Amino acid sequence: MENIILAKRLKMLREKHGYLQKFVADKLGIRSNTLSGYETGTRSPDPEMLVKLAELYNVTTDYLLGITDIPFVDNEQNRKNAIIEKIKTEFSDADLMFKDLSDMSADQLEEVYEFIKFKKSQGEKQ
Repeated sequence: MENIILAKRLKMLREKHGYLQKFVADKLGIRSNTLSGYETGTRSPDPEMLVKLAELYNVTTDYLLGITDIPFVDNEQNRKNAIIEKIKTEFSDADLMFKDLSDMSADQLEEVYEFIKFKKSQGEKQ
């Protein structure tokens, strides 16, 4: 039963983030067919890989395993990490010093994200 929940949640999270299997597999250092096995429930990630998957999708391992239906611990650091990851993923061409961003609050990081998004859209209109 646990494998079915894990498989469904892994696929749902990947799709929710708009990631292709190849992207996730490359990011995790595994083959696409291994990730596919995780998402169909025919393979199970080892504990180390489970942690990597949770970090990639910014959820807890308990959520992935179906122990809880609450995907993340709502705290400032998780929010900050999620926003920084969103900036890195959506604006990979933005030349930012992510180390400097770690000193900002989640609200400040959200403003940075919105500003980059706005500036990028302005550049596309020209």
